[in-house]
Amino acid sequence: MSVTDTLGDMLSRIRNAGMARKQTVTTPASGLRERVLAVLLKEGYIRGYETVEVRPGIREFKIELKYFEGTPVIKEIQRVSKPSRRVYSKVKDLPKVYNGLGIYILSTPSGVMSDHEARAANIGGEVLCKVF
Repeated sequence: MSVTDTLGDMLSRIRNAGMARKQTVTTPASGLRERVLAVLLKEGYIRGYETVEVRPGIREFKIELKYFEGTPVIKEIQRVSKPSRRVYSKVKDLPKVYNGLGIYILSTPSGVMSDHEARAANIGGEVLCKVF
């Protein structure tokens, strides 16, 4: 089965696994997905992730979800920029998610980073997703 929006697919898998109270979820590996997972790990939204080789040449990420007192740490995760409609933002026009409690993940010329890092580096870019 071919997937047109690979990042949206990963975010849906994480959202669904969190609602089902799963400890881990797997998703096919790609470079963009790995960079987004690194930001989620750095910001403390997931416990960790590892690369698993399913068969020669086919890799998957095994993502360990994080829970606090039985509820998922990720309460909301949604795609902002979609293949049909790209959303770009200058750093000064980037709004805060729930008054700074959540994050936006951006793809910038300096790499994939959270909105906090983008503001510190004074770099705008494509808004990939919103996490709270």
